[in-house]
Amino acid sequence: MKTPTFKMILPLLTFLFFAIGCQKETTEPQNQINQNRGLLENLVYQLPEEPLSPAEIQGLNWMREEEKLARDVYAISNGYWNRQVFAHITSSEQSHMDGIGYLLEKYDLPDPITTDETGLFADQVLQSLFDSLKIASSQSVIAALETGAWIEELDILDLDVQIELADNQDILLVYENLQKGSRNHLLAFVRNLDMEGVTYQPQLLSEERYLAIINSEQETGLD
Repeated sequence: MKTPTFKMILPLLTFLFFAIGCQKETTEPQNQINQNRGLLENLVYQLPEEPLSPAEIQGLNWMREEEKLARDVYAISNGYWNRQVFAHITSSEQSHMDGIGYLLEKYDLPDPITTDETGLFADQVLQSLFDSLKIASSQSVIAALETGAWIEELDILDLDVQIELADNQDILLVYENLQKGSRNHLLAFVRNLDMEGVTYQPQLLSEERYLAIINSEQETGLD
């Protein structure tokens, strides 16, 4: 049986994305990343606690596991290919997971992540998506980088939806920080593909929005 490649499974991944319905590369040392996590946690708790809508609760659960999906795929990709970009962004995705975690703790909501084991998800859509992305990332370093870029496109668009649905200040703070990080990550993956002689074509974002991201400098601040 022929092993599927990223391009072969891309239609399935795109279908999964629409069925859901609803950083420049990280180069900071680990102590700076930890400092940013602490700062974000403080900011979350300083903002007022506001009533949560069902859509906001559902969004927090979804984004918590989606950030885990990104972290897990990049950790596995780093194991396959030992590239700095995967190691750095894996750490950043842990920070993104933590950001959602602070909100779950603040509002005393159950964590949808019942096990932190790599590759296990409560949401079966995300489980299926992870399984496909893991296969794609194993094909080659280029496929793994393309997979990373696709994940960041997905994350940006999912966060568009969640930002539109949310009005709590603390949730918007975290979501906007996550989206900035995803733009930086997309830029990092595209630059790494450029170094491999590959020109990445956006799969989910509009051409205009994609070009605006990759033609920009890395965004600074919390992540």
